Amino acid sequence: MALRQRTDRWRRATSLIPGGVSSPVRAMRSVGLDEPVFVARGEGAWVEDVDGNRYVDWVQSWGPLVFGHADQETLAAVHAAADRGTTFGAPTEAEVELAAEIADAVPSVEMVRLVGSGTEASMSALRLARAVTRRDRVIKFAGCYHGHVDALLARAGSGVMTLGIPSTPGVTAGVTADTIVCGFNDVDGVAAACEHYGEGLAAIVVEPVAGNMGCVPPAPGFLEALRMLTDATGALLVFDEVMTGFRVARGGAQERYGVTPDLTILGKIVGGGLPAAAFGGRAELMERLAPVGDVYQAGTLAGNPLATAAGISVLRRLRDPAVYEELERLGSRLEEGLAPFGAVQRVGGMLTLFCHDGPVASYDDASACDTERFGALFRHLLDAGVYVPPSQFECLFPSTAHTDENVDRTVEAVRAFFDS
Repeated sequence: MALRQRTDRWRRATSLIPGGVSSPVRAMRSVGLDEPVFVARGEGAWVEDVDGNRYVDWVQSWGPLVFGHADQETLAAVHAAADRGTTFGAPTEAEVELAAEIADAVPSVEMVRLVGSGTEASMSALRLARAVTRRDRVIKFAGCYHGHVDALLARAGSGVMTLGIPSTPGVTAGVTADTIVCGFNDVDGVAAACEHYGEGLAAIVVEPVAGNMGCVPPAPGFLEALRMLTDATGALLVFDEVMTGFRVARGGAQERYGVTPDLTILGKIVGGGLPAAAFGGRAELMERLAPVGDVYQAGTLAGNPLATAAGISVLRRLRDPAVYEELERLGSRLEEGLAPFGAVQRVGGMLTLFCHDGPVASYDDASACDTERFGALFRHLLDAGVYVPPSQFECLFPSTAHTDENVDRTVEAVRAFFDS
């Protein structure tokens, strides 16, 4: 594998960007690489690095690209929008159309506010929940990641978990004092926390399918229990569907599992691959936001014309059930092929191969994975032309651009690793 261009770019990057990357997991240190892959272009199920090496890509920008890289319909929509102007800082018809697509698809959403990132959506939804309930405390779950919101970084997943950082400097004790961390899938633990803190509890926030400690589905009855506990305490139930929204079903995990939250956080697919996110819920809650209500939230680039164009293009095509049938088919085929080599967990179009004996149901289970073994597997797959997430605690994301041949190539590369 040629590395010259990658090394040149890495040296320059480390002199200009902290760690050489704009998001920590991209550094690929946890999988034993001294320098990361620098991607030059993508097409469909493939990416190509700066040295001309091609890889079957199961990362798909961490989930947004449900139709694959450089999808022509999305690109055409973005190009047309760019011809009209890239940003206005004023209302546009496209914002309204994207909001309508979200409200039509997601069961909990009557009104929606567009924002720039999943972190911003999480932060804003949390502020709104506290304002509505006039309470401070929030329950979150170990291994669930809701962006780099100060109050929610306690025992977070994804990059924080990959790097072994239980919290982070710069977050004050006062900010996290109202954050209560429970175990994912631990109904008894949540019930005990609700009994102890219930009168001061503003919200329970959860990834309905955890995706930031690998793909960890909710145990039967877990989401239903959260709904009952929030109803009993007067707290709001907040689903972080940044990853699951429009991926595990058109209406997200809440459609798939039949549990409706009070507020929903969305990102990734909602922007069609461009930087965009949203949060939404019942009208009576959302109308507490300025300018009609007293909860302030704002963003200069919120509802950006390029991002809304991409989002509309993608979400309208997701009305077709055949898209999800194909994601299920490909995901199931990949799951079946990988099953002999570890614990494979899948929900729709997201899955993880864990280097772990037995199922992974919690943060503690995920923490017991053999990360050194996974790192060796990652490096082997990269040499074989297969690009998977550079972390044991992330998901593979099939797209409609992937083929059976891509699945077979991936399975055979994994088989070669475990047979060696």
